[in-house]
Amino acid sequence: MALRRRGWDHGLRAKAAAWDSYPAGGYELDVVRETGHHDRVPWPAREAPVGWINVDRILVSFGQQKDIAAVARSYLLYLLPDLVITSFLCPLKAYLSSQGITVPTMLASGLALAVHVPVNILLVKAMDIQGVSTAVWVTDLIVVVLLGLDVAVVEIKRKNEEVGEELRWAAASGHWRCGVHDWVRLLKLSGPCCLTTCLEWWCYEILVLLTGNLRDGERAVGVLAIVHNFDYLLYSVMLSLSTCASIRVSNSLGANRPTEARWSAHVSAALGVVTGLVGASIMVLARGVWGPLFSHDKGTIDRVKMMLLLMSAIEVINFPLQVCGGIMRGTARPWLAMYASLGGFYLVALPLGVVLAFMARLELGGLLVGFFVGTLVCLGLLAVFIAGINWDKEAYKARVLASNGNAEGADFDNDDQPKIEATT
Repeated sequence: MALRRRGWDHGLRAKAAAWDSYPAGGYELDVVRETGHHDRVPWPAREAPVGWINVDRILVSFGQQKDIAAVARSYLLYLLPDLVITSFLCPLKAYLSSQGITVPTMLASGLALAVHVPVNILLVKAMDIQGVSTAVWVTDLIVVVLLGLDVAVVEIKRKNEEVGEELRWAAASGHWRCGVHDWVRLLKLSGPCCLTTCLEWWCYEILVLLTGNLRDGERAVGVLAIVHNFDYLLYSVMLSLSTCASIRVSNSLGANRPTEARWSAHVSAALGVVTGLVGASIMVLARGVWGPLFSHDKGTIDRVKMMLLLMSAIEVINFPLQVCGGIMRGTARPWLAMYASLGGFYLVALPLGVVLAFMARLELGGLLVGFFVGTLVCLGLLAVFIAGINWDKEAYKARVLASNGNAEGADFDNDDQPKIEATT
């Protein structure tokens, strides 16, 4: 459930960052504020499908032990307040990052982390496992309060300096001027963005369930959990690169600079390849010390070393894959990334992994090899999609979105669409 929730979080945040960046690139701050108000609405709504209270029964039905399922349910129940808190946290981060404002988020996160460590220790001693989940939402709440204060102070100062009373009222109430088509456009972008992230994360959850059905399932699940812990460390870097690529591309398109957007996409993709090689190298170098941090069982440590080698190969592909997904979101075409995830992970990775693991008896290694091939297919599809982008046409579409749909009804699929000259 926690992974599924994070999938929705990252998907919606990626959509918000990309959509807010179009008007930010064109310096239309009133539209940025309006889209910021739009972005807050889907977040509370996404809590309904993930607010499970019967997660223990679901886990048991998939063969999980009852005591472990009970602990998971207890942990998640105390984590539910974080759903409400992230409804404000992620839109705030997206609103700031779309304008290139990252220092407040960094400082707020650093301060919250400094508070998180002692609070986590105290709550664990007082509440056991429930204290861990409580510390999570307390930390997120601190970040929300700090970022909210920063945005409020900046907005009040900006309104007092730049606009008169009449314009101040219009800017403050801009979100009331939106029509039905604005909400439809929001939902059309939100759905594919969420599904792109969730399809990948759900696939990894299915991988864990399949691992539990291997011959030595208990040890295999433990090995996979240790390997995934390293992957989560690298994923934060992937997510940052993906968000930067999305914002950079959408800013350039929103500013009528298709050539700059194309170069931003190419440079971002190249950076994804380089960081993928660096991340994989770190994983290979650390494989001898990573396993002993979590287990003293020699068999588990040896298997962790082997699986980290396979996982490092996946990371080489994962980094540029996430960056390419960010580029597609930056062009407001997230459904193409969704199709790539669906094809690569569900039509290739899972079936091939099952065949190699259970029929060829390669066990956990077979599952990871299947995921490597599926990830490679997904990256190939995204590379083809990016190579076929008409950047002049995308710049025109971005200007329509940034102007709040004033050119509504234009035929974007028509090759006779007027071209916009790039200005660099």
